[in-house]
Amino acid sequence: MKPLARYASLANYVDLARSLGVDPFGMLRSVGLDPGGISLQDRWIPAEAVVELLEATAAQAQRDDIGLRLAELRRLSHLGPLSLVLREESSMRNALTLLIRHERMYNEALHTSLSEAEGVATVRIEIDLGVPAPDRQSIDLGVGVLYSLMRELSPATWRPLSVSFTHSPPVDQAMATRMFSGLARYDRDFDGVTFHASDLDTRIGASDPQLLEYTRRMLADTSAENAPTVAKRTRQLVEMLLPTGRCSVDQVARSLGVDRRTVHRRLSAEGTTFSAVVGDTRAALAGHLVAGRRYSLTEIASILGFASPSNFSRWFRARFDCTPREWRAARSDGR
Repeated sequence: MKPLARYASLANYVDLARSLGVDPFGMLRSVGLDPGGISLQDRWIPAEAVVELLEATAAQAQRDDIGLRLAELRRLSHLGPLSLVLREESSMRNALTLLIRHERMYNEALHTSLSEAEGVATVRIEIDLGVPAPDRQSIDLGVGVLYSLMRELSPATWRPLSVSFTHSPPVDQAMATRMFSGLARYDRDFDGVTFHASDLDTRIGASDPQLLEYTRRMLADTSAENAPTVAKRTRQLVEMLLPTGRCSVDQVARSLGVDRRTVHRRLSAEGTTFSAVVGDTRAALAGHLVAGRRYSLTEIASILGFASPSNFSRWFRARFDCTPREWRAARSDGR
């Protein structure tokens, strides 16, 4: 099964394409994507289509820095609820570990790794579509977003050693020079960011105004027209927290900046409970992850926050009336 990505990976694409004189909706249709779905950030789409879209847009605009331009528009707050959780981590090391752990929740083709050697730390980005395909713009987007997020989580004085790309320099390097402060290096053997390993234990600074505004919107009083907001935000946080082993109503409440009674009260007003949200979120993720073959059932059990594969298997059977293996086999057979 080919890897999927969420429409969230194309945040700001429409505005960027228009600013470059490109028809964004025509481009979306050209790669088989529904223009009407781009506002549904959590909708899964083929990762291959996202990669193809960025390459086609670069060709249409005659710009080989589309990925960097898109990355420049991203902020930590664009990660949604995950941004709040990242801000709670005590160090860059913990934040990067959490970010890497959750990458599969946004883009199954994206693979990020962190390594340390001789006082130097390196975060590498790879795109794996299962088939060879041009991916320069997607790599630029991934590295650019990673660099921007690290800057937002670090003190203002933070400066990496270099930002590396396996491809050749862009025709016009002005964008890369501005974004990476002259630290971009090309024709290297990996794509990613290199920095002092000691930076990993740097404490994360105070949250920025954008995140504060994002939190305020999340905590706005519910009304008839936005009643699903609290349940939706809780569900998103649950999805982010499941693999960490910290998925509790107390943790969700802390990430939202309220107490647990407020979470229970607001969910009750919407006709649901925290336990129901956790169960439904697990079920949705389980159905998707088990149907695919990118992760073993043991890995999926961990992703969903189960203490052991046997616990996951018992829960799955009770929820879906079949075992995970039977579910996977049925999907493979097209049933």
